[in-house]
Amino acid sequence: MLSGCFYANTSQAPIATTYPYTEQQRMQAAHHWDVLARHEATSILQRERVRNRDLHISEPDNEALHAYSGGEFGRGFRALLTSELVSRGANLTTVPTANSANITFDVEVVEHRDRGFIRPPVGAFTALTAGIAVATIPYNQWAEPALGLIPAAMLADTTSGSWTHTGDEEIIVTTQIIDGERILYSSSNIYYINAGDRRQYAPHRVPQAPTTPSVPLTDTW
Repeated sequence: MLSGCFYANTSQAPIATTYPYTEQQRMQAAHHWDVLARHEATSILQRERVRNRDLHISEPDNEALHAYSGGEFGRGFRALLTSELVSRGANLTTVPTANSANITFDVEVVEHRDRGFIRPPVGAFTALTAGIAVATIPYNQWAEPALGLIPAAMLADTTSGSWTHTGDEEIIVTTQIIDGERILYSSSNIYYINAGDRRQYAPHRVPQAPTTPSVPLTDTW
């Protein structure tokens, strides 16, 4: 029996387990960019190492601007972060100076191509079952069965603002303050995004025109 218990607790490979229940926000409005900008501005000015420094928000160089198109988030978030920092009294410069630290931000888009089952939000099955149960009561006892849909509709009106799908697209937004070779501040935030909004965060490369191969001319045979 003891040997049987020993072999029952062995495996040729680690067994997959799940994580504790957590929540992650979905970014799907410019207002959500403003919420992130407010969060970063507050966090930046709470750091004593950068609170009284001159700060400059870096822009993409000309080569990057020509190589990519799109990227509404980059332009919008830069403007919103600028406004939030200035409104809070930060020392922001229009050009980098000898004493200024550079604020940079980077967006990494993560696409999951083969996800397994993901459970719905807590209470989804209970709410669905309760709605079905409420709707079946009138068919057995009430003269107007359609009245049974009213409680279910009230429940939907109350909770529909919390409904969203998990999706396969995520972004990691990292904001940093760099002074020379030192990183004075770094903050990363993860959000779900809608698949159709991907181009707002991951600009597409502009396809380059094909070049005509050249044949060198020489008088050597």
